[in-house]
Amino acid sequence: MFPQNIDLHCHSNVSDGMLPPADLVARAAGQGVTVLALTDHDDVAGLAQARDAAKELGLCLINGVEVSVSWGTHTLHIVGLNIDPEHPALVAGLEAIRAGRSERAIRMAEQLTKAGIPNSLAGAYQHADNPNLIGRMHFARYLVAQGLVKDVRTVFKKYLVKGKPGYVSHQWADLADAVGWIRASGGQAVIAHPGRYQMGSSKMHELLEAFKAAGGEGIEVVTGSHTPEQYPHFANLAQKFGLLSSRGSDFHAPGEGYRDIGRLPPLPDMCTPIWQDWDCK
Repeated sequence: MFPQNIDLHCHSNVSDGMLPPADLVARAAGQGVTVLALTDHDDVAGLAQARDAAKELGLCLINGVEVSVSWGTHTLHIVGLNIDPEHPALVAGLEAIRAGRSERAIRMAEQLTKAGIPNSLAGAYQHADNPNLIGRMHFARYLVAQGLVKDVRTVFKKYLVKGKPGYVSHQWADLADAVGWIRASGGQAVIAHPGRYQMGSSKMHELLEAFKAAGGEGIEVVTGSHTPEQYPHFANLAQKFGLLSSRGSDFHAPGEGYRDIGRLPPLPDMCTPIWQDWDCK
């Protein structure tokens, strides 16, 4: 039996989620989540509000973040769990990443204008509660609000991804740097949703070797964007590379993604959970 409902990947409106941190925690508690990590993109500003809400609701909150990383030609996301959000190295690293987001947004809007979609920059900012964290999801919500695309899932199939209008390449943090910031802050580094990275087997193995060499400890096995067939695949890779396994919905907003917060199956039996030695269980 899976004794607890543990969700270690979700987003508030501090990054590209739609719910304020306290409301996100309340939704998680209402869904039966007992241990929650708030992992906003490149920002930790929502953690204090989330922690206050978690205390009131009797939910265990894990300090988290999701760091944007460039590895070769791939953009990756590395989740940090049990971080110290005030650690100087992590704070400085996240500030540097956020500084590049505004410039990328301008270039994305230019590409969308060329594709016949004007005014997308102003429109995206209307959907960004935190303008320092402007990102693709905010552009996607603008396109949906304009009736140009039926939902955000379709936006990411037609726009904003490599080879489609609105996509621009961008240099994020180095993999070893991102893992180093997380480790320096006392946290554990986890590769987020590896099934999304469009890598062949040899390239994925190369990534896992580099990640492990940098000090990475975990990999998301059960996540909102993985299919049931992918769970055992990544469980096997976790075992092969000596990585701990994580579980997270990657929730952004009600009805928007593939999984609601806390609505995930348990890890496969072969997995060693990343939370196995945590005090907060």
